[in-house]
Amino acid sequence: MRGEMFEPTIPFGEPELMRASAFRSYLEELEADPSLGGISTRISSLSPSLQADLMRFEQDGGGSEAVEVMAACIRHGKRVTIHLQCGARVVPLTVFPHERLVHCPMGMGELVEKHLSRLRVMHAEPALLRPPGDPEKAMVGKDHFHHPLGPLLWNLAMRGLRNDLLPEIAGAAVYRVAPGLEISRLPVRGALLAAIAKLRVQSASLRELADWPGLDRERAARLLNALYLQSGLIVSRSHPDAVRDTWFAAR
Repeated sequence: MRGEMFEPTIPFGEPELMRASAFRSYLEELEADPSLGGISTRISSLSPSLQADLMRFEQDGGGSEAVEVMAACIRHGKRVTIHLQCGARVVPLTVFPHERLVHCPMGMGELVEKHLSRLRVMHAEPALLRPPGDPEKAMVGKDHFHHPLGPLLWNLAMRGLRNDLLPEIAGAAVYRVAPGLEISRLPVRGALLAAIAKLRVQSASLRELADWPGLDRERAARLLNALYLQSGLIVSRSHPDAVRDTWFAAR
């Protein structure tokens, strides 16, 4: 198998989704033959901190959670293509953090409804695609492959594999919803909507949040992750309630 046959992100037309087994072999070939570009070379143009994150994900043996990698892309503000295993196929999902968009050659409805709870990251690398409006039009994907980033992040946090707090917000802390958080376009209702309204006016620890109506520890952690990914969460580690919270030590 020749490496050039498997361009990881195809900016022209509608890319055919590669089989996961073929893509895994392609990654093994890249790793073994630096002349083909090499995995480490692919991420060398990113910031050192994001490089460290992505190299750590590469070393996870394909077990990285999509929400972790997307959180890293957003935190570092870098355009990254994340190759997600969706059943027997691989979907290249390109994240544009500043534009708050994603490019996905699979229908977003199919991705969310059929694959969201099983998504695994196979590989992450700098994006070749450009966002809509870029002067290099040949490198911009088709309009119907672009989707808002916010709803995907929300669904990924609430329904994806990860059921615990992201490392960036875990530990002894209290949380509050940031002023100006816009949720009108997000699938929020019932107990989650009530919890968000309450967090707009008061802070709460994860332990306290887990006791609120309609929530438990997992659902509370997922909600906090979702709010964080919307840039809508204030995390305080110096608040007296956070300092007094010994739940983490007792777990």
